[in-house]
Amino acid sequence: MSKQKKPKYPQFSLTWLYLIIAVVLGFLILNGGSGSLLDGGSKEVTYSQFKDYVRKGYAKKIVVNKKEGTLMMYVEPSHLRDVFPTTNIKPGATSVVQSQYPSNDKLEDFVEQEHDAGHFSGDVKYENGSDAISNFLWSFGPLILIALFWIFIMRRMGGGGSSSGGGGPMGIFNVGRSRAQLVDKEEAAKVTFKDVAGQAGAKQEVQEIVEFLKNPGKYTELGGKIPKGALLVGPPGTGKTLLAKAVAGEADVPFFSMSGSDFVEMFVGVGASRVRDLFRQAKEKAPCIIFIDEIDAVGRARSRGIQMGANDERESTLNQLLTEMDGFGTNSGVIILAATNRADILDNALLRAGRFDRQIHVDLPDVNERKEIFQVHLRPVKTDDTVDIDFLARQTPGFSGADIANVCNEAALIAARNSKKAVGKDDFLAAVDRIIGGLEKKTKVMTAEEKRTIALHEAGHATISWLLQYANPLVKVTIVPRGRALGAAWYLPEERQITTREQMLDEMCATLGGRAAEELFTGHISSGAMNDLERVTKQAYSMIAYMGMADELPNICYYNNQEYNFQRPYSEATAQLIDKETQKMIAEQYQRAKDILSQHTEGHAQLAQLLVEREVIFAEDVERIFGPRPWSSRTEELLSEENGLTPAASPQQPHP
Repeated sequence: MSKQKKPKYPQFSLTWLYLIIAVVLGFLILNGGSGSLLDGGSKEVTYSQFKDYVRKGYAKKIVVNKKEGTLMMYVEPSHLRDVFPTTNIKPGATSVVQSQYPSNDKLEDFVEQEHDAGHFSGDVKYENGSDAISNFLWSFGPLILIALFWIFIMRRMGGGGSSSGGGGPMGIFNVGRSRAQLVDKEEAAKVTFKDVAGQAGAKQEVQEIVEFLKNPGKYTELGGKIPKGALLVGPPGTGKTLLAKAVAGEADVPFFSMSGSDFVEMFVGVGASRVRDLFRQAKEKAPCIIFIDEIDAVGRARSRGIQMGANDERESTLNQLLTEMDGFGTNSGVIILAATNRADILDNALLRAGRFDRQIHVDLPDVNERKEIFQVHLRPVKTDDTVDIDFLARQTPGFSGADIANVCNEAALIAARNSKKAVGKDDFLAAVDRIIGGLEKKTKVMTAEEKRTIALHEAGHATISWLLQYANPLVKVTIVPRGRALGAAWYLPEERQITTREQMLDEMCATLGGRAAEELFTGHISSGAMNDLERVTKQAYSMIAYMGMADELPNICYYNNQEYNFQRPYSEATAQLIDKETQKMIAEQYQRAKDILSQHTEGHAQLAQLLVEREVIFAEDVERIFGPRPWSSRTEELLSEENGLTPAASPQQPHP
């Protein structure tokens, strides 16, 4: 049985209401001559009475229309009360008296006679006919201007107008309308899974959503319930938004895209209204996909604000979102995708089953996925034979998809700057260095003593990282200033799923090697180790307070994701113990670094002198001084196969 369609009633527009009010007011102002609110008056009299007014000196100006046989007298302001005794007219207002006259000759004789007698000293204007356009403009021109001005103001407030008459979606009358951008089927189909390189696990999880949108009967016939929503969780730049667009393109359905911050406005109730309007539009376009980017802007956990119990617009928006996600039918064909990199602060009600049923982790790409991403972004780039995608993938651990796209673009810019016909491997390596450490500042002025101190500092990093088993493999060391750093050491860390206590302690010791070298070989310490100390302190606190790696606090985690809860999850005595253990751990690794440097003073001195002379040294230079590492990793073996090429560093590992 077919459903009966509801009759569509014409929508009432506030614009027309305001326009009607403006027309009425303008008409009253222009044509109401006898009301108490009018500034001037007008009336028609006989020709005899008209001449009587002129003889009494009431006329200020006379206008004669010869064709129509009419005349108009403008009344002197001082005689308004004599002409209009019963009308409330403001002093100085313009008032007129109209009449018919018998002939031009008699009128001219009368005007000349009264002028000679001194009764009339004004001007006489003769008109041959009625100018319809002029009369229309004088009569309705002000009204038209008022109407046009009002329409202009309404369109400005309405953001350009809309079919509903209340202004555009950004207007004051449609402030509760959803700001979601609708991508139709044709445009959504331009992005598919072929455009998403890597992320094989995430694509596999969202494939079921695509299958449901293409063939929902396959699941509903068996009584299965398709997840209403999926939450894409991962670091910035990993392709969460692109993956959501690919789902819409593969499923060939409309795609509503909106940011979490677009819901919240300064007006109370606007966020909840926009949520309702978004889901109303989605139901009309079903089957479709709603994508909410950065949902943590509106989906933060409730009741964590400073003003407890206050009316929070963000919380009311979140409540409406929770209601709408439970409100529409299970198999209505509306799938919600959301993206965030702060899943730990989202409200638990948003993550429960029946709302965002699944969390799809979109992690940083591994070496094979980085290779696929490079292949995608190198399509429009003209490269030469020296470019090896496998090599580039190994040079960029920790890079996201957005970082790799930036590397390809930066390499093309560097090649163009050097007037090359194609982009080479050296350009890509320079691009990686540029992104990690910043632009080289070879012209920066420094004294010989500063240069020696920086060389000792960076040689300390290189020496200890070479001699420790679990330290990251060294790539190169430079004392050429880059960005805000006066020098830097690049490492190529192995990609690990877990990290042991020994590995973290070795990395901490290598990080403290610069400060230890300064104290041992110059007799003083400098501000150049500030970044090293910051990283070491954070790592030590994490190991002790979160990972349970302290001697006095073993197997205890004090991690607290309640970011608005200002009470620490441990006592003051425990806080003092954490500080004590942190200081102890850092002091032990600092002394360890000093001991290693004391045992290899000659090799460190040679390395520092080489840095002063050449400003940049590589892993093979360190190997010539200290010999090969006894525990070479697979990463170092791969680097040695590149025939002396200069690899770059991970964005997490530069040591300024």
